[in-house]
Amino acid sequence: MAMPSSLLWAVDIFGRVYTLSTVGQYWELCKDTQLEFKRVSAAKQCCWGIACDHQVYTYVFSGDVPIRYQEETYENQRWNPVGGFCEKLLPSDRWQWSDVSGLKHQQLDSFTLPSPHWEWESDWYVDENIGGEPTEKGGWTYAIDFPSTYTKDKRWNSCVRRRRWIRYRRYKSRDVWAKIVSQDEPDQLPDPFNDISIGGWEITDEPLGRLSVWAVSLQGRVWYRENVCHHNPEGSTWSLVTTPGEVVQISCGPYDLLWATLWEGQAIVREGIDRNNPQGISWSIVESPSSENGIMHVSVGVDVVWCVTKDRKVWFRRGVNSHNPCGTSWIEMVGEMMMVTVGLNNQVWGIGCDDRAIYFRQGVTPSELSGKTWKAIVSGRESDRSQTGSSTSLLSAGCFFTDDIQNQTSAVIQGDADPSSDTELPTSPASTALLGAAAAGDGPACQAEASARLPVDPLHSEQGEATAASASNDKDNLEMNKPPGNPNPSAELQWINIDLKEAQKHPVLSVSSFADTSSLSSLGAFSVGAEDQYGADEHPLWAWVSGGGCLVDLHSPLKWFTAPSGLSSSVQSLSLSITPAQTAAWRKQIFQQLSERTKRELENFRHYEQAIEQSVWVKTGALQWWRNWKPHKWMDVRVALEQFTGSDGMRDSILFIYYMYHEEKKYIHVFLNEVTIIVEVLNEAKHSFALYTPERTKQRWPIRLAAATEQEMHDWLSLLNMSCCESRRIQGPPSHHAIWSVTCKGDIFVSEPSPELEAGPQQMPCDQMFWRQVGGHLRLIESNSRGVVWGIGHDHTAWLYTGGYGGGFIQGLASSADNIYTQSDVKCVYIYENQRWNPVTGYSSRGLPTDRYMWSDASGLQECTKTNTKPPSPQWSWVSDWYIDFSPAGGTDREGWQYAADFPASYHGHKTMKDFVRRRRWARKCKIVTNGPWLEVPPVTLWDISIIPSSDADDEEAVALWAISDKGDVLCRLGVTQQNPAGTSWLHVGTDQPFISISIGAFYQVWAIARDGSAFYRGSVSPNKPAGDCWYHIPSPQKQKLKQVSVGRTSVFVLDKNGNLWYRQGITPSYPQGSAWDHVSNNIRKMSVGPLDQVWVIADKVQGSHSLSCGTVCHRTGVQPLEPKGLSWDYGIGGGWEHITVRGNATEASRAAVPDTTEENPAASKEGEDEESKGKTEHSKTPLMVSESQELDRNSVNC
Repeated sequence: MAMPSSLLWAVDIFGRVYTLSTVGQYWELCKDTQLEFKRVSAAKQCCWGIACDHQVYTYVFSGDVPIRYQEETYENQRWNPVGGFCEKLLPSDRWQWSDVSGLKHQQLDSFTLPSPHWEWESDWYVDENIGGEPTEKGGWTYAIDFPSTYTKDKRWNSCVRRRRWIRYRRYKSRDVWAKIVSQDEPDQLPDPFNDISIGGWEITDEPLGRLSVWAVSLQGRVWYRENVCHHNPEGSTWSLVTTPGEVVQISCGPYDLLWATLWEGQAIVREGIDRNNPQGISWSIVESPSSENGIMHVSVGVDVVWCVTKDRKVWFRRGVNSHNPCGTSWIEMVGEMMMVTVGLNNQVWGIGCDDRAIYFRQGVTPSELSGKTWKAIVSGRESDRSQTGSSTSLLSAGCFFTDDIQNQTSAVIQGDADPSSDTELPTSPASTALLGAAAAGDGPACQAEASARLPVDPLHSEQGEATAASASNDKDNLEMNKPPGNPNPSAELQWINIDLKEAQKHPVLSVSSFADTSSLSSLGAFSVGAEDQYGADEHPLWAWVSGGGCLVDLHSPLKWFTAPSGLSSSVQSLSLSITPAQTAAWRKQIFQQLSERTKRELENFRHYEQAIEQSVWVKTGALQWWRNWKPHKWMDVRVALEQFTGSDGMRDSILFIYYMYHEEKKYIHVFLNEVTIIVEVLNEAKHSFALYTPERTKQRWPIRLAAATEQEMHDWLSLLNMSCCESRRIQGPPSHHAIWSVTCKGDIFVSEPSPELEAGPQQMPCDQMFWRQVGGHLRLIESNSRGVVWGIGHDHTAWLYTGGYGGGFIQGLASSADNIYTQSDVKCVYIYENQRWNPVTGYSSRGLPTDRYMWSDASGLQECTKTNTKPPSPQWSWVSDWYIDFSPAGGTDREGWQYAADFPASYHGHKTMKDFVRRRRWARKCKIVTNGPWLEVPPVTLWDISIIPSSDADDEEAVALWAISDKGDVLCRLGVTQQNPAGTSWLHVGTDQPFISISIGAFYQVWAIARDGSAFYRGSVSPNKPAGDCWYHIPSPQKQKLKQVSVGRTSVFVLDKNGNLWYRQGITPSYPQGSAWDHVSNNIRKMSVGPLDQVWVIADKVQGSHSLSCGTVCHRTGVQPLEPKGLSWDYGIGGGWEHITVRGNATEASRAAVPDTTEENPAASKEGEDEESKGKTEHSKTPLMVSESQELDRNSVNC
């Protein structure tokens, strides 16, 4: 499983384009090598460049999701008394073939491919759906006249009809340089281009996938490429943008920052760039930092600007942000560069003006945007690695000695300009090239030639000395003599201390760049390839570099600064030859041997009496407690955790909370073996958490505690979680049958199911389930019974469960040592600006006394301003400013406003005469960084996912996994097995519209929900045909808009947007689409159907609650083959839950007798109590109206 990576693009002096991955060590030549380029500009998903013919080309990365564009046109007909509906229309009617408005004439044969880089995917066909409902045969919709509201039913007064024709085209030129074919008029064609820059994909709330492409022509004019977006990667036309002078170079950042340089040496800054004006409004002029030397090159990032003046000095611009794109002043940086480029998170690269090497700016952080030092990238080229043959053949004594010589030589040559040290830009770049030549050369002839090629500057005496010293080193026959002419005795080669690590300690250049020969003496001087302009021992000379698509993780080390050696590759290959299965076998064998030895040694001491019966361990601390009595408020308490270790080694713990009541000291206590969950509480101001027991879950009144600091809270959480797991004898990773859930805060919890949870004479109440936390942060999670678990974050990133446990605040023995990785997530916080119409001033922020706050949350009950709104909890940090959100339901106008008759009401995006109030939504992004047993699955971002709930199957058998991308594409993951849960690639499944939910059942029944709320069934899906053949439209229940589907073994349940749960009747193997919908319940937020057809849901609201609840876990009881809808609800943990999946729980209870599972599953140790079961049964028969977790008016229960 590869970690996510991004690419640094560069062009060498011969016009060849290379890429360097953030997780790689080698420059890789671009796949399409037919063209020579002058410069390139990269983004994450593509790269644009100017070739030596001054034409613009784009390079779009290949991906599992194709780039498709839907062409559509409408066929219109009018009813005629003689012939019925026909093509003869009235003179005042629209065209027979037109667009949706009827104003544009669009015949089928008028559609052509925009460029040779597209191909038709299919022929024209009729769309037979309207608003999620299937139409009659032929796809016609009827109305009284044009234009009007169309319906699928033909009525007596239907005088006109129309139907929509659809055809898809697909972009085919991926992973190649595609020439931008201009569609402009010949007299409007731009001049040949000289510079290009792309960016703008992060402009606040602009359409997803839109890209800003700016170019400069040889005449100094600036051009903007219109309509470049995900489904149109080439754009449409060039439009001229007027400038205050002749422009020589331009740079566009990922957000709204755009700078350019003029011939006169000044910089110009584009202002007014936003989603409605991606070209901006006006230019501002910024003077050069030096009056003698104007600006030659400029590069911008998110909120930084770097420039290079004509004397090659590097400058950093202070005070740049979205409100002040011009910044305040210049700061000179150390070093001289040809050019600089800024990456996605403001990381900086440059090309040295003397050695033409690429340098990376180290130490760039959000708090120190200018960084600290320049460091040369010494990565070799992929061609170098292939030319040298097998690096393992160099693992001989001679190779190590040669590398040792290289290290000793470098000690003489480097001096103060040590290229491997973190100093500023070396003043003697020739020494760097010299080291490369000395390391790669195997004989004196090679060294002399390498030395002769160096650009030695007579003004730098160090270079001359270094060259002389290098030429005097004789390594011809590897004799261990002191090199002649070397006055440094420390440079002598020692026979002793030849350590394997020593060969990697000073990685000046790759050992694998040696010629593949045992003599190590002769071949180094020859050029390896006739087409290669460099010798194998030379570093490339770079002409251009672009970091616009490169995201450098500040926490992950880069491999760019240490050239790989043959030794490291051989060690790596050795370690990779040991499979996880072999490691597991070794561990199992060692564990068995240790167990047998322990039994053998303890056998002789069985008759001895126990020396110590038990031990007591106590931890105390000061916390705050949300008190039981009114008025409810936080009060200071003393907390003590007492842990007992019995004679059998079993640990049990009690938590005491000491408080003062009317000047009298009292306490409450809770046995940790009764605690069912310990969970962080979403609170802006407090570091708080809650403890639940079965009784407190019924009351919806947990024990809430708060710590003074985040670290103190995490210490208590870690200790209490570990104590709960020890008391229940639960350790290690979750089982394959585990039930996973996610809270509204994004925390992940897992519970081991008891066989009595789904069936049995004495069914286990679900409020007795024990939940333990797993590190990480997700929005939803899906699993199956073979241990394949995937999750999706709030930022739609896909994550794969690695098999570990713990992570986050869970440390020590409660967390696995490996399989824990850094994980981040980003989500938005929303507030609303409300206004009321006034006859005098129009809309204003002065409302009626009865109105909601003018800045509020979505409900209007709580005041939320830009200044007092905090991130969801102290673990989150802001990563953006407040911006207007243009994507709320109902649409907005150009300024983001939604209109309604009054508060609260149904909002729409256009103003009418009856609209007296309006609102607009503001958003701000925040980020959390944590860790857990999760690995990112790049590059496609996902909205929903489903894994087949398989049971007993071969480990190597493929696991069906379907997903929906955040753009609505349906995808099928190939190559997923129990041994390789990540799979290999995505297979795109064509659809006519975006989808939002998908689920695959036990027998490959695939159901999906489209964005318009309609349901679909995928036919003929099987292991041999993983993508199936076609979609079948399923009518929605009672014209409801659906939002989620879940398929079990034989049951199919859907959830509509009003919170109603529906069951699909009549599903049989011969008719898998079923026949009708049957209503089950209301008040549902999410649901999950398992491999036993069990139904679990997240209930939405609470009867009598004073605020909205995020949800409560509920279990449908009484589900039987003859009663698939079940009988009643059993309430579990909550509120505050967002998602649950029981897709992995295939644990069935024994039909003959129910065994005592206390030893096997201590989580069920409390399940047999008569009073609990009785109370639970009565509780389950009530309607699904679930209590909120922290209900303010409920009487508290004394422990």
